[in-house]
Amino acid sequence: MKRLGYTEYVAQGGDWGAIVTDLMGSQEPEGLVGIHTNMPKVIPTDIDAALAKGNPLPEGLTLSAEEQTAVDQLDFVYRHVYYAYMMGSRPQSLTGLADSPVGLASFLLDHDAKSLAMITRAFDGVSEGLSRDDVLDNVTLFWLTNTAVSAARLYAENTTPFFAVNGVKLPVAVSVFPDELYEAPKSWTGQAYPNLVHYNRLPKGGHFAAWEQPELLVNELRTGFRSMR
Repeated sequence: MKRLGYTEYVAQGGDWGAIVTDLMGSQEPEGLVGIHTNMPKVIPTDIDAALAKGNPLPEGLTLSAEEQTAVDQLDFVYRHVYYAYMMGSRPQSLTGLADSPVGLASFLLDHDAKSLAMITRAFDGVSEGLSRDDVLDNVTLFWLTNTAVSAARLYAENTTPFFAVNGVKLPVAVSVFPDELYEAPKSWTGQAYPNLVHYNRLPKGGHFAAWEQPELLVNELRTGFRSMR
């Protein structure tokens, strides 16, 4: 950003970009005035650790209905994101993704249950945030650049939790899409980000919000970053 001539800037991310953005927020590089995320890291550390390992939650917890929903959603994610386990443990063994466009497509389409359901509806002719061409363009991008296997290495090289609180003190704006891997409760969001300047639940959209619902996301960025100008 300095090379581009900016003395102040903001950062935004979803999916892996959310993890990078959150780390930037905790590291507070010079010039970064705030962040926006649509996959916030707000899960209390002990709860996230228990869910990730498939262990019972810590005793004595009292959860609101919203918090319990988030726990149930994350429990499902940790039990069913097999692609992440494969890429995290043996990314170089996924050579079939470089040999078969059909195999690559099937692997990319089944990212998570909610995204797969949305893509299925789109291919069935239901008007969604994505079209058939959008989905096929994404698969084609990985295929023509032959980057499926190299992209998988990020899971093996990552050392930070996906969803646990990270200690961000900068101003933070959060957008919660209903078909995200989990819906961040406002209570935990406020605890994770003590300088929370924007929190909003959207009517539609999922894990890849920038791809699926760009207009909604852009409006959220404008609203969330307005106070940081």
